[in-house]
Amino acid sequence: MHDGPALNGWLVLDKPSGLGSTQGVSAVKRTLREGGYAKVKVGHGGTLDPLASGVLPIALGEATKLAGRLLDGDKVYEFTIAFGTQTDTLDLEGQVIATSDVRPLLAEVKAVLPRFTGPVDQVPPAFSALKVDGERAYDLARAGEAVTLASRRVTVHSLLRSSPSLLGEGDRSPTAKGGGARLDGSLTRCPSTIGCADGPPPRDELGEDQLTLTAHVSKGTYIRSLARDIALALGTVGHVTYLRRTRAGPFDLSQAISLDRLAELGQARTLEQSLLPLRAGLDDIPALPLAPEQAGALRQGRVLIGTGAADGATLATLDDVPVALVECSGGEVRVVRGFNL
Repeated sequence: MHDGPALNGWLVLDKPSGLGSTQGVSAVKRTLREGGYAKVKVGHGGTLDPLASGVLPIALGEATKLAGRLLDGDKVYEFTIAFGTQTDTLDLEGQVIATSDVRPLLAEVKAVLPRFTGPVDQVPPAFSALKVDGERAYDLARAGEAVTLASRRVTVHSLLRSSPSLLGEGDRSPTAKGGGARLDGSLTRCPSTIGCADGPPPRDELGEDQLTLTAHVSKGTYIRSLARDIALALGTVGHVTYLRRTRAGPFDLSQAISLDRLAELGQARTLEQSLLPLRAGLDDIPALPLAPEQAGALRQGRVLIGTGAADGATLATLDDVPVALVECSGGEVRVVRGFNL
């Protein structure tokens, strides 16, 4: 039986690693079905690699009309680069294709990161969903074919080392006997070539074998490629061992629920507790309150004139209920996507 309500809005999953984005969508569909909710369209607002965990926005019902906007939105990731080995997939799942004994020093890391902030030209990974002559790049790569992808311009709005309190150059604060804090907050072992009886040596005397960063990036940015290029700029090679998306467009981890929590809410028929409204996906644009006759006109696809609305994308509402995503220009209001709510 599907006698429950039809849900329109967003469920934000904290996707575990090892699960694909489409599997996240399937989990939500299954939960709706088992909870007796009315059948609605379900889609996601941006692919997240199976290796990665974190924010995966799931659009339900009328919110699926906005999923494309999230694909164009900025994302924030936390990721760890392991130096010394590069894999064909640029992450843990691939085969090692290059090695290096070079480990960057903290001062070198601090010097190189600004080069990767702002507009950046980036070659996507061969193991990606981009198409080459109609075929997915990862399918060609898995088949052993050489894949050459064109460089693309992306924007890295910020690139910060995680745990900044642990990053002072020459930090001698003892964290454990014979060890010091790494950039990611874990502990280094005292190298046998350096005397550590009196506490850890100055940080700049230790080469880092891993580095954890937080990146705020534009659409189309591949974190695996960013990690590869940072390692190469530091005179070594590297691959991603940890990747977590902490924000996708307007959604962040504070709004996310686990798959276990999703199942619990579905069984109790209380999914509405974690359902975010459709307009949560549009928190970056203003609202345009409408009179009933104006709402009726937009629902018929007509153009409104003389509303005085500022130019740009706007959410048109009637009594706080979304009517349409509209584009305002020169005093005219035109429907981009209408909502049946």
